Amino acid sequence: MARSCSARLHGDAAAFSAALRSLLNNPQFSDVTFVVGRERREVFAHRCVLACRCQAFRGMLSPAGGPAPRAPLVLGNVQPDVFLAVIEFLYTNCVTLDSRIALEVLTSSVEYGLQELCKLCVEFIKETLSVEQVCEALQAAVTYGQGDLQQHCLAFIEGCTAAVVRTRGFQELSDAVLARVLRSDRLAVDELELVQAVREWAHVSSAVLERPVPEVAALPVRELRLPLLAPSELATLESHNQRDLLIPVSSIAAAWRCHALRRGSGVPARLCRPRRGTRPREHHRHLDPHGK
Repeated sequence: MARSCSARLHGDAAAFSAALRSLLNNPQFSDVTFVVGRERREVFAHRCVLACRCQAFRGMLSPAGGPAPRAPLVLGNVQPDVFLAVIEFLYTNCVTLDSRIALEVLTSSVEYGLQELCKLCVEFIKETLSVEQVCEALQAAVTYGQGDLQQHCLAFIEGCTAAVVRTRGFQELSDAVLARVLRSDRLAVDELELVQAVREWAHVSSAVLERPVPEVAALPVRELRLPLLAPSELATLESHNQRDLLIPVSSIAAAWRCHALRRGSGVPARLCRPRRGTRPREHHRHLDPHGK
């Protein structure tokens, strides 16, 4: 569902914004045309509005202080609806967003240096976050340095981890962002399911990046808490690991050592700490440094 978001306007500014809305994508009086997206959709605008509202457009419309280009400006790498949302904001200080375009409008707001538009996008994304989109939103939050959105996405993932790891967005996370997710103690899923999710992610990433599974998975695999697995589960994991070498042999050996010594030994303490969704196993009491 689309919804209009607006920055705070007062008095004459609000009236002026309303007057400008009638000029949105209106060929009358326009003096610049953009050809946008693969659809080559024409978008009409007014140089004075774009130039005074956005430094990036000022440079685009008058490169190096030279004469303004008269031919249509081609923007082939942006969706028309996304570009129109940016133009709407520049004219009215408001933007109409829906879940289909919100993340791409956020991207454009960063590229064009529009901080107020960026804030509106972040608030909209936080309020409309879904299982299907949360990983994509988290990736964008990390990429564009939106710390508040990043924390919001992580909390959302922690609340419904089992559903999130089955989404396409999870498969498309970068290795660094996936590792950040796996560091959480509050993931609502058992470790065995996380191992399987990381294995599936690694095979997808390996195919996309054309790099070996152990190489693409090196960073997130360090966050898997193998000592939490029961001996039978660890044995099965070791057998599966012979096929793709997802997990370093040293990590599996360290997990076996924890079982043999009946305590967390030789591994970081966080790897012996059950998560919120970890199913209890009998040996977990031996991993607790405060247990008896």
